Amino acid sequence: MGIQSCFAKYGAELKNVNWSVSALNEKGELVCSLWNQFFHKGTEPKTIVYADRVSRWSGHGNNEFRANIEDAFKNKRIIRAVIAHTNDEKAVSDGKDASKLKNKFHTREDWIGVVSLWDGDNFEITFKPET
Repeated sequence: MGIQSCFAKYGAELKNVNWSVSALNEKGELVCSLWNQFFHKGTEPKTIVYADRVSRWSGHGNNEFRANIEDAFKNKRIIRAVIAHTNDEKAVSDGKDASKLKNKFHTREDWIGVVSLWDGDNFEITFKPET
């Protein structure tokens, strides 16, 4: 599934399909495209944590994402996940232009998340099953 279709499942529209990776939906939830490789099992039962840092990559999408994550942290917005899989995880980890890679996307509509850590660079989003 493409990234636009995944965002649409949550009622969100990307500002720019070439570089946006986050957008608010009509409910005020933040929808984020998140790399599969940065998820790990949480310490609390039934939780999954996404841990990354915004300084790992750059560009217009990064600036937009940084502002959206900060807003979500301050305003305790619900986070919805679009999970991105790539054919070159090293390139993603190295902060290369991932739009040039072969990427696939899917949603986890059964997850609900919150930004549990934000220090201006490092961030964590903790997801749990939606009840």
